[in-house]
Amino acid sequence: MSKILVSGGAGFIGSHLCERLLKEGNDVICLDNFFTGDKSNVAHLLGNPYFELVRHDVTVPYYAEVEQIYNLACPASPVHYQYNPIKTIKTSVMGAINMCGLAKRTKSKILQASTSEVYGDPEVHPQTENYWGHVNPIGIRSCYDEGKRCAESLFMNYHFQNDVKIKIIRIFNTYGPRMHPNDGRVVSNFIVQALQNKDITIYGDGKQTRSFQYVDDLVEGMIRMMNVTPDSFTGPVNIGNPGEFTILELAEKVIKLTGSKSKLVFQPLPQDDPMQRKPDISLAKEKLNGWEPKVALDEGLLKTIEYFSKKMNIKK
Repeated sequence: MSKILVSGGAGFIGSHLCERLLKEGNDVICLDNFFTGDKSNVAHLLGNPYFELVRHDVTVPYYAEVEQIYNLACPASPVHYQYNPIKTIKTSVMGAINMCGLAKRTKSKILQASTSEVYGDPEVHPQTENYWGHVNPIGIRSCYDEGKRCAESLFMNYHFQNDVKIKIIRIFNTYGPRMHPNDGRVVSNFIVQALQNKDITIYGDGKQTRSFQYVDDLVEGMIRMMNVTPDSFTGPVNIGNPGEFTILELAEKVIKLTGSKSKLVFQPLPQDDPMQRKPDISLAKEKLNGWEPKVALDEGLLKTIEYFSKKMNIKK
């Protein structure tokens, strides 16, 4: 049994990670300030004596005796991270400093949940870990993109300067049950609109591409990265699904799988919205014991649709 801290543990991804870590017999402290996290995501874990839920903001130091730290705390959808951009940057930067400080003191291993957004609107396709990115440092998305880039830099420097055992993963678009219904992300947007037979909003011409990874595949990759040997392998490593789909293809899939009567409507593309996103996962396959995504898009979408149907109380 390991003592493990998950910051942002009541969020969409964090709650699935906490659940899996408990299932594997670990002692889990879940930190969350509930800005985008939700108690309902972890309510079913509260009866477990090895699970502890703590309301805490990672911009403030936290003290506990732990052996591993997963640093996930940060709003991850444009609607939420642009709501308070200064707080978003503080969460990424101060959160990294505070969590790395805790790892340094307790000699824990720490994993940073970074993002494909560090690649910005990429000029290299697919994206490999040695691509430095194409990010607008003063654009509306920069609070998130640059915050995460700075967090990666902090992690590397805690490693070089203080011998902290770090791991960095770059997460590509992830979806699944417990996504926030109003987070503005394309999968949740389309499913919520389709279930209500409302118009499905497509930004731009819908020809921009994304790669969609089911949350269980991501959690598997995170745990493998945390426990991979040797500890000298820090990453960063892309964790994503290399299956590439246009936004139009996704919309058509969602309409078909929900049996919706929704029509497509087109809106202007937001500033700095990437045109292409697709991970090169060769490094993950090589280093993480052959890790690769297992859940196909249709299968994952059906599970996510079922979750939203229940949450929104829609009878099929």
